Amino acid sequence: MSPAGELSRERGPGQRVRRAGSWSGAETAPRAEAAVPDHPPAPPSPSRPPATPVPLALELLVHGVAGAAPGELLGDPRTVRITGDSTAAVFRRAEDTDAEAHPERYVGRPVPEAYCWSRLTSGNGARALWLLLLPFMVANLAHWARPAAPATGRSPRAVRAYGVLVRLVALSLTVLLIAAACEVALDLVAWQCAGSGACADTLPFPRADGPWGQPGRRLALGALLPAALTGLLWYLSNRTWSAYESQPPPAGAAEPDNPEDDTPALGRPGFWYGRRLVARLRAAHTAAGLLTVAVAVAVPTAAFDRRAGTPVLEAAGWVLQALLAGTALSVACVVCRRGRTEARPDHRLDRAAVALLPRGALGLLGAVLVYACWSRPGWTSTGRLPGDFAFGALMLGQGCCALALAVVARRLHRAAPDPAAALRGLGGPAVAMLGCALGGVMSGGVAQRVADWLDGGDTPGMAGATLPGPPVLLSWQAAVLPPLLLVVALLAAWFAVRGALATRRLAATVAAEYPDEPADPARSRRIAGARAAAALTDSAPWFVAAVSGTTLLLGAGALAGAWISEQVPGEAARGSHPAVEAAARAAQDTGSWLIGFGFVLFVTWGRRAYRDPAARRTIGILWDVGTFWPRAAHPFAPPCYAERAVPDLTWRMTAWTGLTGGRLVISGHSQGSVLAAAAVWQLPPDVRGRVALLTYGSPLARLYGRWFPAHFGPGPLTALHRDLDCWRNLWRATDPIGGPVGAGPDKDVDRGPLVDPLAYGRSELHPLPAPILGHSDYQADPAFTAERDRLLARLAAMTGAEAADVPQQRPGNRLDR
Repeated sequence: MSPAGELSRERGPGQRVRRAGSWSGAETAPRAEAAVPDHPPAPPSPSRPPATPVPLALELLVHGVAGAAPGELLGDPRTVRITGDSTAAVFRRAEDTDAEAHPERYVGRPVPEAYCWSRLTSGNGARALWLLLLPFMVANLAHWARPAAPATGRSPRAVRAYGVLVRLVALSLTVLLIAAACEVALDLVAWQCAGSGACADTLPFPRADGPWGQPGRRLALGALLPAALTGLLWYLSNRTWSAYESQPPPAGAAEPDNPEDDTPALGRPGFWYGRRLVARLRAAHTAAGLLTVAVAVAVPTAAFDRRAGTPVLEAAGWVLQALLAGTALSVACVVCRRGRTEARPDHRLDRAAVALLPRGALGLLGAVLVYACWSRPGWTSTGRLPGDFAFGALMLGQGCCALALAVVARRLHRAAPDPAAALRGLGGPAVAMLGCALGGVMSGGVAQRVADWLDGGDTPGMAGATLPGPPVLLSWQAAVLPPLLLVVALLAAWFAVRGALATRRLAATVAAEYPDEPADPARSRRIAGARAAAALTDSAPWFVAAVSGTTLLLGAGALAGAWISEQVPGEAARGSHPAVEAAARAAQDTGSWLIGFGFVLFVTWGRRAYRDPAARRTIGILWDVGTFWPRAAHPFAPPCYAERAVPDLTWRMTAWTGLTGGRLVISGHSQGSVLAAAAVWQLPPDVRGRVALLTYGSPLARLYGRWFPAHFGPGPLTALHRDLDCWRNLWRATDPIGGPVGAGPDKDVDRGPLVDPLAYGRSELHPLPAPILGHSDYQADPAFTAERDRLLARLAAMTGAEAADVPQQRPGNRLDR
């Protein structure tokens, strides 16, 4: 039973309560005053004077990535929402809603309270479709995976260079997505299919012999699809910007006197307030998407006018291309500007950039479409549009940015070495490379599948095919996918062998940890297997390094092959050794199906998540990890839920301690421990002195400290321990996510590894086999209650001198106002 369950008491009659399982966005939970007992407590006995008010203690529980209903967290199905809405709220047991009016009931134990935030990431089916924005989210993670900067020296220049490079990679992903939509709508459909007699009947598109059959007019019609996609991305980003980034931080938050002090970034008032930056980046990325569509229409149209020798149209083409180039340069300048201001909340908006860039790009697109629709009777569509150069330039630019990012990251890591940092400081560049690879797979998969569908039984690009097909580079990208998957399979096999060997080695020592129980080889192997599997998490950085490095090499080979041969792999290998020719053709065909299957899998998973709550919850777990960070690099990434959750927790702790003067322990599990630490960082010093932090199953150091050393490395975590003396962390060797924090001069924050399972075999105390808990159910361990009570006792000793200043707790105190 959880500690909250152990504190459960008999309810009074007549209490109105709400079942935890019925909490949904469509219903309104009862307010706190709806659960008041029918019979008020008896007045104090006249024989004894009223006791001095006892300061309350509050335990604020924050769940982890899998989410939990309020009843599960509190160990009681009858819960009441104290404050919050249908998206995120604070709950109590029905019997505890009037705790502030009766502190004498809670002597020696805290009031349990739960903050439920799972709907911020997995609340409805539409959010599951954010899976399609995965490359944008990964690029945003690369921004936060920067190595820690040294306290002195010229590191700010390197830090700014790192941010600029990541934002350029993010911009290239937006251009890549819109370019892929242009490839499908403009090249494959409007240019190739509608201009081919064998394919024109497949789609309801204007025929070549109709009034809208001229190539320029077909391109103008096809441009509506990628333009609409750009508008959809703008709409989604703007809507979530209003709900997340535009929410101001708590009023009266402490601001540093010196913006350049050594306050950890997560402790600065402006960290969770990205309103200005996201608005500016959204304008730049929207303009970039519209400009991509305009360029895709203008370039082939202007090329025909130059060949036809029409002076007026040729001049108009040059003017439009010059305007497009100038606007693109303005977009790049806006993206390269200094990123975030964290020292203070920045309420300003760059109104010129936010308003002029998208509107100017939209106006240029309209002018280009009018220009393309001008009558050109002698123009016919043959071959494919000039997309090879565009996709090749994007791929080359992404590779160069990733390499430059590696150079900057390595320089930062050497200036401030951190042995625990992933890949010796190269975690950020590796993540950026994976984001580019995902973008290439998804964009290429769309083009390949549409081309295969339009071409019937032929292979696009091969001799005798009806359509020329997508750019040659996309076929080369598909051909290198099977070798990449082979490398991934070999790596997985290697780690499986390592896990098996570790299991055998650990099994020999497990029984010795339970000296009073007879050895059971099968039980020892299961426990050892759980520990070995959990330890594989520490090898994840090298797995990511191998995959990203292989991706970079294979991508460079695909780019070179496409530019040198100017043919798809099957045609380029024609006439060579039979084995080489067969391998090239097999790789091209297999890769084409795999790359298309990957994209279809993404779409299918999103549709299933819309209908299946269990699948929606699984996808929500992915977002819990990936969308913790603000959108500092890509404005079209899924929104940062922490920009709502962290202020919620900060407000709750500040308001409750201010009203009651009591002690508060915030206990977070898994991802909830990261939210709890981030919220404690934001507390004013006087409030932080009344708060203790209990983390368990926490990835603070094991995952976040390794991949995001600038914000959760040894320096920031040590600073948090210095500012918050009351902090304990519980961990198990069988936990694949949580681990020791290692903060403090004597590493005194950690307690672990805890015994797991609690019993080795059957006994009178444990007649049934005890489960291997791993990452779950830390509250079942006696260490949880013991450490929580120690923290509260320590807070009482630290704040005892302030007891005279404790506010009187009166009946009717409303903490939700």
